[in-house]
Amino acid sequence: MIEAGEIRATQSVTEAQIQPASLDLRLGTRAWRVRASFLAGEGRSVASRLAEFEMHRFELGGGAVLEKGCVYVVPLMESLALPTGVEAVCNAKSSTGRLDLLTRVITDEGVEFDRIPEGYEGPLYAEICPRSFSVLVRPGMRLNQIRFRDGAAVLDDAALRALHAEVPLVDGEAVIDEGLGFSVDLRPASGDLVGFRAKPHTGIIDLDNIGHYDPKAYWEEIRTSDGQIILDPGAFYILVSREAVCIPPDHAAEMAPYLAMVGEFRVHYAGFFDPGFGWAEAGGAGSRGVLEVRCHEAPFVLEHGQVVGRLIYERMEERPETLYGTGIASNYQGQGLKLAKHFKAVEG
Repeated sequence: MIEAGEIRATQSVTEAQIQPASLDLRLGTRAWRVRASFLAGEGRSVASRLAEFEMHRFELGGGAVLEKGCVYVVPLMESLALPTGVEAVCNAKSSTGRLDLLTRVITDEGVEFDRIPEGYEGPLYAEICPRSFSVLVRPGMRLNQIRFRDGAAVLDDAALRALHAEVPLVDGEAVIDEGLGFSVDLRPASGDLVGFRAKPHTGIIDLDNIGHYDPKAYWEEIRTSDGQIILDPGAFYILVSREAVCIPPDHAAEMAPYLAMVGEFRVHYAGFFDPGFGWAEAGGAGSRGVLEVRCHEAPFVLEHGQVVGRLIYERMEERPETLYGTGIASNYQGQGLKLAKHFKAVEG
């Protein structure tokens, strides 16, 4: 697609951007602070809406702070000229989600976030809203990723059951109902640390600093001995799935809500699992899904084993040359409860 000009960029695409099932997208050189989140809408461009909602614009060169609670739009270095039949889907990268950094892709004439229709030709923009921490960003940083679909790739429940019979997708019983259900772990095998809650007033996080920040300056530890916690309205939590998850090499998966009716809390997620995540041969045995949770209007009791989401599996066109965790410095292969890569390791 790069060679055919279907994926274009103001700076050449690098090998580091190419993931097993997706392409990392890079921030451009300029940002707009806007009054509110928006979609361009049919017949309208993002540029025209920026003129409508702009508060001020600034350069990212040398680093710029995106403040907590504000909304920004940043043109991406990549743009598209999709052929007929090929559509694209975007999501935040794992570390982006774990920082509660709401990041979505918008397009000209777009009527949905993170969804790009077949045949789209035009620019891509990242809408960024830091929700828990202010962050320092620079041109070229990769907060989003994009993947491309040609035809029907999603497995229905019958196909998912057949795949699980062939290759166990979770350790234990598989709950399959419009996807593979997963639940929250509030009874760890050792200790009583079950999660983290973001502190409301913290310093800035430079997204280039890996393994740098003291977790205690940004997070409160959540501990329990009775298998339940009470979520506070508006608070952001990092929890972990009870199940170890496996994504076979010729498949990928996306997180989705379990029930729209469960309205007191929402699992926020970067949302995408690459081929080979949790695959033993790629060093991923026992990998669990990290859950990014926000409670809404009322305090809500979350209990051990409560189903909170599901995995939607998709077929890959072919097995990738490189799997997640194998030689590509994957940060979360073999993970349990784990904060974003910017923080020092926490001992339970």
